[in-house]
Amino acid sequence: MNLQAKTINWLLPAILLASASFSYAETAEEKGLAIAKQTKQSDIGWTDMTAQMQMVLRNSEGQESIRDIRMQSLEKKDDGDKSLSIFDRPLDVKGTAFLSFSHPGEADDQWLYLPALKRVKRIASRNKSGPFMGSEFAYEDLTSFEIEKYTYKYLRDESCGTEQCYVVEQYPVDEYSGYTRRVVWIDQSENRLHKIDFYDRKNSLLKTLTYAAYQQYLGKHWRPDMMKMDNHLTKKNTDLIWTDYQFNTGLSDADFNRNSLKRAH
Repeated sequence: MNLQAKTINWLLPAILLASASFSYAETAEEKGLAIAKQTKQSDIGWTDMTAQMQMVLRNSEGQESIRDIRMQSLEKKDDGDKSLSIFDRPLDVKGTAFLSFSHPGEADDQWLYLPALKRVKRIASRNKSGPFMGSEFAYEDLTSFEIEKYTYKYLRDESCGTEQCYVVEQYPVDEYSGYTRRVVWIDQSENRLHKIDFYDRKNSLLKTLTYAAYQQYLGKHWRPDMMKMDNHLTKKNTDLIWTDYQFNTGLSDADFNRNSLKRAH
């Protein structure tokens, strides 16, 4: 075999390999989706959870009001997760209960039980961008993360405290969402959320949610002790302070229905 033929035989596989690599280069959208799938997959298997939560509402002058809430959640393998929030204090909201069924491919189901009226109010899809119980969290902020709820675009890697984070844009699929997009910081070591910037329907920065003081449970599942939502428009903010996380407590679908709202108190 002459030198020219040997050279061609050597170069051809390299050219084909380079061509294949170029053809299958991951797009920003594909990488964003892959990060979302990785984040979801890393937290599968917690089964059910209960916790205590204190909601601290602050107005633009810094005046506070505090609410004590019992939380319970149920993981669903073939659907979005279910959650129930029961208000214990203060007296004016005692017995109020909020039930949420998250769904990957369709609108979430949400109900609010108002004890003063002794009735269950269904939260309409078009109203889910409204504030939850006077807080800076919207109803749509309170459902489980499901991959199908968004389309994605990876933006960059960026330092976030002592961690390195993926920064990904998420675009809500729901036409009634109050947001045009969310920009999310997810750490690369444990797939934990560090921060979310929410952009309103005019594509202006509306709110920022930050997560802090993560603890690990069952050797796998990370949960924050603190979530803070800052509203840049109203200058109000809401803290969610979590304590007493318990997993695998034996909850079932029977603990998450409209009847459970009325008997929650």
